[in-house]
Amino acid sequence: MSDPDRPLEPTPEQVERYRADGFLVVEDLLDHQELRALRDRWAALFEHSWETGIAPDEVNYTPGVTPADMTRQLCNAWKADRVVAATTLSVRNASFSARLAGLDGVRIAQNNLIWKPPSGKALLAHQDAAYLEWMVPPNMTTCWVALDDTAADTGTIFYLRASHLWGRTPAGGVFHAPEDWLGHLRRSAPAGEATDLVPIEVPAGGASFHDGWTWHGSPPNERADAERRAIISHYIDARTRWHPEVAHPVYSRYRRPGEAEMDEAFFPVVWRSDGYRTPWLGDYTTNDTTGGRPGPSPR
Repeated sequence: MSDPDRPLEPTPEQVERYRADGFLVVEDLLDHQELRALRDRWAALFEHSWETGIAPDEVNYTPGVTPADMTRQLCNAWKADRVVAATTLSVRNASFSARLAGLDGVRIAQNNLIWKPPSGKALLAHQDAAYLEWMVPPNMTTCWVALDDTAADTGTIFYLRASHLWGRTPAGGVFHAPEDWLGHLRRSAPAGEATDLVPIEVPAGGASFHDGWTWHGSPPNERADAERRAIISHYIDARTRWHPEVAHPVYSRYRRPGEAEMDEAFFPVVWRSDGYRTPWLGDYTTNDTTGGRPGPSPR
């Protein structure tokens, strides 16, 4: 377990494994205090109670409307809640992700809160970077943190080992509750490639990191007595720019006309090797996991 406000450096062996497999497991990223703070906020967020007064960019769950067995998702909930922000925008997560990817700095592109209820349905096996055609370069490094003990039969995330080496495939398939969660992967796999699927089974507070081109997804939760919650942070190279000709239906609203650079008000630089960090992040996340008062909302 490590301090969220301090850089975390992977070992050479961890970097080697990440680049060979396309993912890396870290079993004890969050301490009990940070884990408890996130769990305490969870239900209110999915009831659409936004601590900052700002809604997430995408809300894929409405109480009483969304079917009870659908896996629930909030995108960019760090804008809605500063406890979520304290983990997503932590120096620890961002620096570790950057070093695994060989980057000098990263900014946050998006975070997700995923809640797979008991007997909850699957999420499609996919490559994250296939959805980033509106960025240059289209890649990311993801930190996936479990808030519950995970097991293969509770619908944990599965990775296809070394699949980031297969190359780039366009997005396809139905993301939420697909009939066959591996269908898009099978149609996209190069002929003769082995499918070494690895379930991430970690205790609560454990994490995995993966490359943007690593195939991953999650099967249905086979258990009626267990839920699976995760907080996910997608980091991009701090030098990433807007694609000049491709727009995203949600996130391109944050692009100023005629500008290629991403605005730090919406895509803050979380960590850079020269010590730079978007200035307002310190006040925004200070003391949130230790019971102190949160700082001001982002500008």
